[in-house]
Parts: sequence; structure tokens; C-alpha cells
Amino acid sequence: MTSFPTTPRASAIRATALVLVWSSGFIGAELGARAAPPATSLAWRFLVTAVVLLPWLLRGGGLDRREWACQAVLALLCQCLYLAGVFQAAAAGVPAGTSALIASLQPALVLTAAVLLGSSRLKAGHVVGLVLGSAGVALTAAGDLRAGVDIAALVLPLSAMLSLSAGTLLQQRWTTSDRPTPLMRTLAVQAVFGAVFFTAYAAATGDLAPPPTARFWTATTWAVLAGIGSYGAYYLVTTHDGAPRASTLLYITPAATALWATLMFAQPLRTTTIAGLLVSALAVAVFTRSDSTPRTQPAPTRPHAEQGTPAQGDP
Repeated sequence: MTSFPTTPRASAIRATALVLVWSSGFIGAELGARAAPPATSLAWRFLVTAVVLLPWLLRGGGLDRREWACQAVLALLCQCLYLAGVFQAAAAGVPAGTSALIASLQPALVLTAAVLLGSSRLKAGHVVGLVLGSAGVALTAAGDLRAGVDIAALVLPLSAMLSLSAGTLLQQRWTTSDRPTPLMRTLAVQAVFGAVFFTAYAAATGDLAPPPTARFWTATTWAVLAGIGSYGAYYLVTTHDGAPRASTLLYITPAATALWATLMFAQPLRTTTIAGLLVSALAVAVFTRSDSTPRTQPAPTRPHAEQGTPAQGDP
């Protein structure tokens, strides 16, 4: 196994890379929404990703029937339904920062579910952090609604986050420590399932043909790199710095996403957005101080807008 430095500087570099690459997935969704219908963007995003990851799928022995079935379910929840919600939200006018902020509730939701299922112990800091995080999302959503974003559009990233949460809980239940599926192979298998799903859907709706524009292929390339890169960065942070640190860093991605969207697309950085991000940042601090934050790793998706994933998804 390749050894990576464990110095504070190396840790800071990994943290910065994770925040930037993960937040770039939501920007990729916005780029895709401006270039083609969501079904077209997602179909080609997955087709290209599947081709890139094909060597990892062909390497080593085959998966048994149970593993294929598990990966199919995880791909549906963590890749297909999650990314469909994020990309549809971008097409419906939901700001990228808002989608990222809603997605940032996912680790807290998974923690709450783990407590209810009896696999984790709840602390007061978790409750306060979840309340503050929800309040931050509510503040931002209220500002979007006043600015003309339809309430039905805000349901899209929310449903995407719930789908990713369900997939993460299943992934944690199904993963066995004695024989885990390698990360890149898992991503390859799920990319193939995603490619089949969205290609069939786009063909059925008449949206499969890609626009012959550089803008579309730029958005597709961005989405593919963001999807693969985010999980690579997430894996490095969880491996060398711990899963709690990775989950905490994902709470920072909404602010990074909002800044990217302002600079690239001139999306307004409203007062309510800033207030929501600040409240959510406070939620991060509360969660960080809770020493029993579970060491959970999201199911590979992200992400994203890709990947998403893993518990918090990247589109």
C-alpha cells in the first residue's frame, strides 16, 4: 500500500483537496444543467465514468450474486436517485450552495438513524448540532423561496439527501470487515449500473443524444473528474485522518460551493444564505466537540452531484 505523509501540512492539503473537489461536484451539476437536460448529462456522465473505471471492474475475481445485488441497490440509492435529485434541482433553479447545504445534513441524519437503531450512543452535542444544521438549511431555503425558487424544487435535493442516507445505512449494514470490496471496484460496478439506468431513461425520454457543443463535453468532463476525484480525496482523508474528520470537512463544502457558484455563475450570495452557512458552521463546531461522533463512511456514489456520496454525496 502506498504510504502518504501524516504531517499536519499533509493533513491540511488532504482536507483542502476534499473540500474543493467535493464541492466541485455541485458545480458540475450546475454546468450540466446549463448545457443539456438532466437525463442527458447524467447518462453521459455515467457512460464516460464507466469506461474510465472499467479496468478496475475487470481486475481480479468476479463478484458473487449477493454482491451484485447489493451494489445494484446501493447504485440506485446512492448514485441514480441521489444524482437525479441534485441535477434536477440545478435545472429547476435551486442554487448550488443550497443543494450542498441540504446534502450536508446527511451525516447528522445517518447518526440519528444509527442512534434509533441502537448502533450508536446519542450525546447532547449531536442533538444541538442536528438542530443547528437544520436551522441553517431552513434559513437558506427561506431566502431562496423569497427569491422565487419553487418549493417543489427544494424537495428535489432533500429527497436526494434522504436517498443517499438510506443507501449509506444499508452500505454500513452490508459491509463485512473480513472481505470488503475495494473502493475503485465498487465505484466501477456502481458506475456501470448508473450508466445502464440513465442510458435507458434518457433513451425512453428522447434525451440520450448529446448536444454537439464544447460546453456539454466540458460539463461532462468536469462531472466525471469531480465524481472520481471526490471519492479518492474522501478515501485518503478517512484512511489517514479518520472518518470523523472527513465528515466534519463535508460540512464546509456548502460554503465553498456557494462561493464557487457566485464566482462562476453570478448566483447571488444572499444574506439568508450567509446566515444559513454561519449557523451550519456552528453546527460543525458542535459535532466536532462531540467525542462520540461515529466513524461512519458513506457509501460510494458522490459527490458529488456526483458522488454524490458516501454518506454525504457528491454529485
